[in-house]
Amino acid sequence: MKGIIITLVVMAATAVYVLVSNRHSKNMTVKQKILRAFYPLVMTAGKSSSGILTNKEKIKAPVSIYSLKIELIEGDTFSLESARGKKLLIVNTASDCGYTAQYESLQKLYHLKKDSLLIIGFPSNDFKNQEKGSNEQIAEFCKKNYGVSFPIAKKGVVSKINGQEEIYKWLTDKNSNGWNEKSPDWNFSKYLIDEEGNLIQYFPPAVNPLEIEW
Repeated sequence: MKGIIITLVVMAATAVYVLVSNRHSKNMTVKQKILRAFYPLVMTAGKSSSGILTNKEKIKAPVSIYSLKIELIEGDTFSLESARGKKLLIVNTASDCGYTAQYESLQKLYHLKKDSLLIIGFPSNDFKNQEKGSNEQIAEFCKKNYGVSFPIAKKGVVSKINGQEEIYKWLTDKNSNGWNEKSPDWNFSKYLIDEEGNLIQYFPPAVNPLEIEW
């Protein structure tokens, strides 16, 4: 009986925590609310410097990233040529992932550094079907729950399979970027490009964007 009572108390406390953590959430599923509530634990558990890749030899990209264009989630076309002179952070995203609340950190970073940094999110369903929504649903989710104002691309493929987005072909082919073959480990993997269009670092999902040394 004592064990049942303890279990019920824990469940009730967890439910209250989830509700309080999501008091400003809009149109979130129960799963999304739970994931958002426990995001700090996910980040703490996954925190590690392992998995970070750096272009230590400062290899220049053989193929210019500025020749690429991206179809945005609203239907517009964005030329990366307009990002020349800024750092560029490319992040593959998903709405039903333990790292989804990282949208908040990305938005804070974008607000702090938007004069020198461009962030582009790439929604993808590549990992455990964690982005099942349509482009319209994804756009609404990002704006209403995390106030995302940085560019979001249309939903696409980021893994090395048929249909891979052109920018991810560039990011994961050393013949294009000069050194890296690493594709995303999971949702919210990050690629950092410098002001001259050279890929300089890869960060795994558990790296908080706000903790990257800029």
